[in-house]
Amino acid sequence: MDLVAVVLLAYGLYYRRHHRRDLLFAYVALNVGIFAVVSLLLVQRIDIAVGFGLFGVLSIIRLRSSEITQQEIAYYFVAIVLGLVNGLAAAWPLTALGLDAVLLAVMYVADHPGLFGRARHQVVTLDVVHADPDLLRVDLESRLRARVLHCVVTQIDYVRDVTVVDVRYVAPNARVKVR
Repeated sequence: MDLVAVVLLAYGLYYRRHHRRDLLFAYVALNVGIFAVVSLLLVQRIDIAVGFGLFGVLSIIRLRSSEITQQEIAYYFVAIVLGLVNGLAAAWPLTALGLDAVLLAVMYVADHPGLFGRARHQVVTLDVVHADPDLLRVDLESRLRARVLHCVVTQIDYVRDVTVVDVRYVAPNARVKVR
């Protein structure tokens, strides 16, 4: 049941929407590892301190990747929770099945492209420094061909005449693939 749940999460939801092959293995491996450790702890009746120690080790492992978004961290978290649920609820398979279904349904809806499909986020490096925030917004809207919702200047370099801006905007007529 755990393998079916993590395959649905990793391949059925995550990969079809985000197309990052490198994280598929991480989600599946993390889930299966958590499931195996929890199952072993339940079968061997190992002291609870050992279990907390193992999860403490897991908590200090940093997620290392070129870029990990908040969405991808959420998928990591759900992969961990699926492993815990299926490992702990082995005696109650219907409970585990119900929790798996709820977790997968929540991820399907919360990460659905139709929910916020036109909203975008981008870090933009401009070849100009704007002293006036209104001129900055006009310049960004012109370059992005979109309506800027929010922008924050994160870096200004007067020597090279460069501005780095974190921009939230609405893409006009963006076609959303619903999966």
